[in-house]
Amino acid sequence: MGYAPDFLHVDVPLPGLEGEAARAAERLDYTHFTVLLDRDRRLARLTAVNIDGAALVDVPRGDDWRLDGRIPAEWQAGPEVYARNDLDRGHLVRRRDPVWGEDARKANSDTFHYTNAAPQASGFNQSEELWVGLEDHVLAYAEATDQRVSVFTAPVLGAEDLPYRGILVPLRFFKIAAWVRGEQLRATGFVLDQSPVVDVDEIEQGAMAEAPDLGPFRTFQVPIAEIAELTGLGLAQLVEADVLPRTARAEPWRRLMSADDVRL
Repeated sequence: MGYAPDFLHVDVPLPGLEGEAARAAERLDYTHFTVLLDRDRRLARLTAVNIDGAALVDVPRGDDWRLDGRIPAEWQAGPEVYARNDLDRGHLVRRRDPVWGEDARKANSDTFHYTNAAPQASGFNQSEELWVGLEDHVLAYAEATDQRVSVFTAPVLGAEDLPYRGILVPLRFFKIAAWVRGEQLRATGFVLDQSPVVDVDEIEQGAMAEAPDLGPFRTFQVPIAEIAELTGLGLAQLVEADVLPRTARAEPWRRLMSADDVRL
């Protein structure tokens, strides 16, 4: 159960939190992944999943979203957040990522806990395909190492997030993929911004704003050091492994239009 730090044959401990964020964090282990849940925000500060691309299994999706009975319901952003509005329950650990090996069916079911969801504006369309396909792109690149990748994902829980039904709707999400190549740890980071289309009044009315010309969901490849600053997570090891050239880290965030734009 849970994220395995030695999965990549290089020890990559679960990133930690400090201060008040650490005191509010509840660790929840599931099949092949772990969630660090913020009890105050009722959303994940971090999810971490091990993906064995060579052993993935196709199982029926299902749609059995449920609370985690191991912790109080009031710590979780449950069905009341998503009822009768224009919000999707967005998987943080992607449904298919932990679905490998003998425990594939259990892993599939585990991804449908509300602790592994965050509110996302409906209609990702092409941007969703880019965002959820980034793991596949990195897996293909990491094929020489038995297609093993560890992925860290969560909303960026910021003070500017929008209040709605007892939670704050996050405006941005981050993703970090880590793998081993040539016996060296490699990693890269991404941020998705949904702020152009998130309006709590329009969410409640079920009519989201029209997409601006630049698209409603913008995906960027960003320095992992900047993700560490945004989230307060201890990412020093992954910062050191960042594949973005140091010269590129001083540039503005790289907006991605397709997976082919990713620097690996």
